[in-house]
Amino acid sequence: MKTLFVIVGPTGVGKTSLCLKVAEHLNTVIINADSRQVFKEIPVGTAAPTKDERKSIRHFFVGNLHINEYYNASKYEQDVLKLLNILFKYKDNVIMSGGSMMYVDAVCKGIDDIPSVDDNIRKTLQERFDKEGLSGISKELALLDPDYYAIVDKNNHKRIIHALEICLSTGKPYSSFRKNTTKERPFRIIKIGLNMDRQRLYERIDLRVEQMIHDGLIQEALNVYEYKNLNALNTVGYKETFEYLDGLCTLDNAIFRIKSNTHKYCRKQLTWFRRDPNIHWFSPDNIEEIINYINTFI
Repeated sequence: MKTLFVIVGPTGVGKTSLCLKVAEHLNTVIINADSRQVFKEIPVGTAAPTKDERKSIRHFFVGNLHINEYYNASKYEQDVLKLLNILFKYKDNVIMSGGSMMYVDAVCKGIDDIPSVDDNIRKTLQERFDKEGLSGISKELALLDPDYYAIVDKNNHKRIIHALEICLSTGKPYSSFRKNTTKERPFRIIKIGLNMDRQRLYERIDLRVEQMIHDGLIQEALNVYEYKNLNALNTVGYKETFEYLDGLCTLDNAIFRIKSNTHKYCRKQLTWFRRDPNIHWFSPDNIEEIINYINTFI
């Protein structure tokens, strides 16, 4: 049976290292499920697999897009399913790994078929948000789609803006397209979660942030500074670095907040993944135990 082994976990837990060992064991490839590592201009701040790691095991969806190219979970779902259709012709097992919750769910469960958004509407709403903030956009969404507005996170501007984009592009409420049904896949999905002691995880995150600074995060942020308002860069590591570059905080303060906000993000990831009863959890150090578990399916 064709099998997709999905390896998930919080940022900094050691997914990349573990996946390289599993991929070698299975003689297979790795599909990346990180929504920021797809952009080739920002490998340092996204902790993307290195060139050497990609030479040892073939990776997909790493550095394959430019920072100004629009991409989302729906496109990722389509692209990965198309790729798997090819890979499963000569591979019985494939690995998908990453910490982007929506990207993982898009492939494993499917996401609703949401219509594409008119580019002019997207641009107009982004300009409104930049000038006016979220209040006016939220009020318009409440008027056009009160059902979705009642449940949406009122502080998540991306979700509110996207919902209004759909309302304005289609003339229908965004909620009318949300069915939340799991799609059938023509392959088996086995999910493995990685986690460790919280304090140890935070220490690993902090060391990785310091390594990013050493490896050139500041210069990398300077290189993409003109795109700083793009959604692709509205993420931990770049938001804080841009504030430092704008003179709004010291470098030490920016580094402290990158660490703190990454801690928060990893807690969010764990909360999301723990809702899934199909994930079998391991410590990333228990490589032999993980390999033995995988062997039961091959």
